[in-house]
Amino acid sequence: QLQVVESGGGLVEPGGSLRLSCATSGVTLPYAAIGWFRQAPGKSREGLACLMSSDASTYYEESVKGRFTLSRDNANAPNTVYLQMNSLQPDDTAVYYCAVQHPGLCLIPLMPGDFGSWGQGTQVTVSS
Repeated sequence: QLQVVESGGGLVEPGGSLRLSCATSGVTLPYAAIGWFRQAPGKSREGLACLMSSDASTYYEESVKGRFTLSRDNANAPNTVYLQMNSLQPDDTAVYYCAVQHPGLCLIPLMPGDFGSWGQGTQVTVSS
């Protein structure tokens, strides 16, 4: 059974950075779409970015392009995807979720309904 676990959230000051991790286990995912979403209080879940496991190609929503970067450490942790978040602002405060669809595609705009397996989320708070 596929398991998805996020980590790396926390409190950061405006302008700061955080790196979130998404670790998947349970199955080999040669053709998976690994997406990141966030949900702020009172708002709907918002797609951010997506990585294709087959070739590590990345796709970003316009709202985070240039500030957020997806990556994967093929040599040391091929089943972990990282979301580097820079220039964080208070409106980036949310619970951040990793989601996996296997097999899947990264289609922009990212839709939560296109992903079948979700992590528990990790809280990111941007505040001084």
